[in-house]
Amino acid sequence: MIDFIKLHVKAGDGGKGAVAWRHEKYYPNGGPFGGDGGKGGDVWFQVDTNETTLTKLRFTKRVKAGNGMPGLTKKMHGKSGEDAVVSVPLGTMIRNAANNDLLADLTQPGQKVLIAHGGRGGLGNYHFATARNDTPEYAQPGEVGESLDLLLELRLLADAGLIGFPSVGKSTFLSVVTAARPEIAAYPFTTIEPNIGVVSLPDDRGFVLADMPGLIEGAQDGKGLGHEFLRHIRRCRVLIHVIDMSGEERNPIEDYEIINQELAGYDISLEKKPQIVVANKMDDEFAPMYLEEFRKKYPDLKVYETSTLMHKGLDEVLYAAMDAIEQAREEEAESAEETEETVVYRYEPKKPDFTIEMLGPGRYKVVSEKIDRLFDTIDFDKEEEAYQFASTLSRMGVDQALRDAGCKDGDQVIVGTFIMDFKE
Repeated sequence: MIDFIKLHVKAGDGGKGAVAWRHEKYYPNGGPFGGDGGKGGDVWFQVDTNETTLTKLRFTKRVKAGNGMPGLTKKMHGKSGEDAVVSVPLGTMIRNAANNDLLADLTQPGQKVLIAHGGRGGLGNYHFATARNDTPEYAQPGEVGESLDLLLELRLLADAGLIGFPSVGKSTFLSVVTAARPEIAAYPFTTIEPNIGVVSLPDDRGFVLADMPGLIEGAQDGKGLGHEFLRHIRRCRVLIHVIDMSGEERNPIEDYEIINQELAGYDISLEKKPQIVVANKMDDEFAPMYLEEFRKKYPDLKVYETSTLMHKGLDEVLYAAMDAIEQAREEEAESAEETEETVVYRYEPKKPDFTIEMLGPGRYKVVSEKIDRLFDTIDFDKEEEAYQFASTLSRMGVDQALRDAGCKDGDQVIVGTFIMDFKE
């Protein structure tokens, strides 16, 4: 099962503004007439319920949206670039690979999120006409679209998850109560990836049930299938803990304790999840004896007796799971309502467009991704483009910020890869 991949996404660059002139017969004075460039396409991620794994993205190393087209004459805008929409399964978490920040957690069918913004199109030359320069030969370049590396992690969304040691009967349980057909065999680790099925009860209620590959001691440290599927268990509302009561190869009490220790060691929240304990293989002649010992050890624990092989005792387990799931859903809804009522507005300070660093006496550096992207598009051999770049910095407040930082006439200022002299 492919449930963890790395992907690079690149939003489209904005189109360059046009340098054009008006030549109509009845406008003898002409004038600048260049239109704006088109906006670059955005990169979106959308839930597709037909997808169950990230397999389709396994060999996709890069996703790129379309670039905006250059501006046209007659002040006409260039065409915007096409958006890139990436289809992912329900339960996909998207993180920024650079800092591991969670960008999106897609938990609703059809949910769509914007991950990378396309660059804004550059302004055409008609925007730059002034009384002193009524024939501007300059148009803005388009902004560069956002680019970032992503980590995509799929965590299955199931109402209930079957947990327990290998070969305790989880896959058989799933195959009996749902239409799922997992691989079943008489050896450990038959199940090497989660299987999902839908349980439909006679009272028209139902839930999604997942069979998690068997855990072993040390799973929290990555042993066996370890972390590969412990993260999927975190999504389940209810855990159905299946224990082999036949005692043929293992001790049921030790199995129960080890599994719970592994869950708590991986994530303490798993210890608090509702857990339905199922004593399976009760058709074995020694099972009643082991069950009696188990109940002596845990007298207050509700234990459901089943035989998946004989299809006995399963309905009681399913109804108990359904009741626990509905209660968990109600608690989630109440928690969501409380959050909506108390968190009305969260202040997030806007990041500055630039910062000024003092590198030494008479030497300063302008630190800004935005300015660096603009810098890369300027042809400094063209006097007008260099002048417009300087004007842009002034409008952004860079000149004043340098003065406030102590920069004086003749001091050196580093912008991009250029070293410039500051002039008042």
